[in-house]
Order: sequence, then C-alpha cells, then structure tokens
Amino acid sequence: MNAATTPPDDAEPSTSVVLMWSGGKDALLALGALTEAPSYTVEALLTTVVEDEETVTMHGTPLALIRRQAEALDYPLQVMRVPPSPRNPTYEAALERALDPLRTAGAEAVAAGDLYLDDVRTYRESVFRQLGMDAVFPLWGDPPARLADRFVTQGYRAVVTSVDTTQLEAGFAGRTYDEAFLADVPGDIDPCGEKGAFHTFVTDGPRFREAVPVTVGRRTTDGRMAYAQLQPA
Repeated sequence: MNAATTPPDDAEPSTSVVLMWSGGKDALLALGALTEAPSYTVEALLTTVVEDEETVTMHGTPLALIRRQAEALDYPLQVMRVPPSPRNPTYEAALERALDPLRTAGAEAVAAGDLYLDDVRTYRESVFRQLGMDAVFPLWGDPPARLADRFVTQGYRAVVTSVDTTQLEAGFAGRTYDEAFLADVPGDIDPCGEKGAFHTFVTDGPRFREAVPVTVGRRTTDGRMAYAQLQPA
C-alpha cells in the first residue's frame, strides 16, 4: 500500500489519515499533497455513495469505477452509504459507522480536498471533532487556477461526470477535463468547480498503476444536475 516513508527515530511520527474520496481531481490532488508530506500517512480512502443507486453523491460515478480506481492507486477503500439528500444527523451517523473500524485500526484524522469554503470546513471540523478525529485540509488556500494547471500539466486525465446547470451548460458533462475544457469554462466559474459547478472522475495519471478507462454514455438530468453516464471501457 502507498504510504509516507517511515520517519527516522528522531522524527515526529506521521499522522494516520483517512482521505474523503469522491474519485475526482481535487481528491487526487489532496492525495498527492498528503503523500508528499512526511507528517501524514494515508491509510484508506472513504467514498460516500447513495444507497440503492451505488453512485457517488453529487458526482454520479458508479461505485464499481471507484473500486477500480482505488485498486489502481493501491489504497484500501471504505464505502459509506447514505439515502438521497440525507439530513445532517443521518449523514453524521453514517460517517461515524464508516469511520469506526478505521479509527479502531489507528486512523487519527480525516482529510478532505476542500479549497476555500469556510462553512464547509467549519462543518467538517465540528463533525470530525465529535468523532475524536482531527481534520486535515491539504489543499486549503491553494489558488484554484494553479491547482487546475497542476492537475493537467502533471499528466492526469479526468472526465466531467456532472454539471450544475444553473452554473454551467449541460453540454460540459462528459467532456475531458483538460486545457480545452478550462479555456471554455466561463470566467466566473471556479476552474476547480469548488462551488459545485461540475465534478470529475480521474481515469489515469502518474500515481496510477494502470489506467481506469471509461466510456461516456448518454447524458441524463435530475433536477438542476446533468450527469454523464460513465461505464468501464
């Protein structure tokens, strides 16, 4: 399993971390930041899916693809299931159940790929604190444009899985996340989609033992969201 290098005897021990994992580019960038920091060891990925549908919340990515992705990255995957649009108490109870075996195994903190939304960070910190775990935000404050450029120039590949049609045209769903996509995104849209304009699924890149190729099927809509139906290639 990927892990930070064992520190020398006189170094501070690394913190065991569970990374919240959507399968998207920000999660991948957060994984990179954590593994490059000797103070952290990523023990597992934690993915939240909608029960019965078995797709990642908001992203629409099938769980089967997330499993293949975790295998390609060589990390264990913990799956957390919630009903559609769960209320906070329901979400928090599911989170506690999902984290309990990881915490018992020694995990001390939960990491998330959030960039700058203070209300999201405050909520996560409060919930994790109640569970006796620290919160880690390895990408916090990094400019979205720089992160987007880093993802593309480092050779990662991703497909846009879903789009909030109140912020971006539905036709962006299913496109490759690359220079052309970023050039076409309107200037008032965060290039990392931090405010929910779009979500992604990473299919390949330097950290992958093998690619996770997908085919993009028909586009569907559910309320304000447009989804590109992804299937294993």
